[in-house]
Amino acid sequence: MNELDSVFDDSWPEDHRSGIVAVVGRPNVGKSTLINRILGQKIAIVTPKPQTTRRQQLGIYTEEHGQILFTDTPGLHKPQHRLGQYMVTVAENALQDADLILWVLDVSVPPQEGDRHIAATVTRLRGETPMVLALNKNDLADEAARQANTEAYRALVPNDGAMLVSALSGDGVPALVADLLARLPSGPRYYPVEQVTEVNQRFVAAEVIREKIILNTEEEIPYSVAVEVEEFKERSAQMTYISATIYVERDTQKGIVIGKGGEMIKRIGTEARTELAEMLGTQVFLDLHVKVLKNWRSDDDLMRRLGYRLPKKDES
Repeated sequence: MNELDSVFDDSWPEDHRSGIVAVVGRPNVGKSTLINRILGQKIAIVTPKPQTTRRQQLGIYTEEHGQILFTDTPGLHKPQHRLGQYMVTVAENALQDADLILWVLDVSVPPQEGDRHIAATVTRLRGETPMVLALNKNDLADEAARQANTEAYRALVPNDGAMLVSALSGDGVPALVADLLARLPSGPRYYPVEQVTEVNQRFVAAEVIREKIILNTEEEIPYSVAVEVEEFKERSAQMTYISATIYVERDTQKGIVIGKGGEMIKRIGTEARTELAEMLGTQVFLDLHVKVLKNWRSDDDLMRRLGYRLPKKDES
């Protein structure tokens, strides 16, 4: 196990297995959907837009004989700005720290250029780390396509197994989890049974708001937006107050997020508030503001301010 210590007093059987599984794949193959399915609840936002996941998120799956620490990493891609470089660095570090790599692929289509880029990256970084392929979207391909695409994906890089799954329906997912557990080393339980993630509620709230922005706005907005939760208070057993600022890079983007007569920001707020209330089990008062932070994706200091932990220039 990589630099982790057991953090609480608990008991587990002698045959208990545990370890870090780094989940990689090009954008939109279903990495976050698959992790949410395995954990039985949503910890990672899901949208059809590339580069939705920006930071490494830990998903904790526990059963009697094992614990898997899934790291949902940003999609490996060729970066166009400092935020993109940060995302790729996070993903590459996750590969090097893992006990096992889970490569999620879209078996309904042949290998894409992004898949070949990931194959080259994994080959460069994995060392002796074993890798399993999760051939997702199994339900969207006929038998001939599944077979041809499976062979093409397995030929991209040496691997230790390939399994057909559907993250949406759950088909094949239990078998995949059992296979992953069997490949992990013997080890203790690192987190309590009931814990499924290490991210705090502020982070979850910011991600839910960002998800609703991505789903509701035009092409340029999703890549330029950041959300900072400035206040998160349980005002009573029935009410949670959340104040958040939505940052964009240009005045025109601010206008799009607000919308005509405030229509767009109201829609974003309503959808985010509904989901957060369900997650938190209370009513939610959500106070949203939109501000311009010019070119924040290319400014190291602004990125750090928004929580993207880049090394300082003299450390890089």
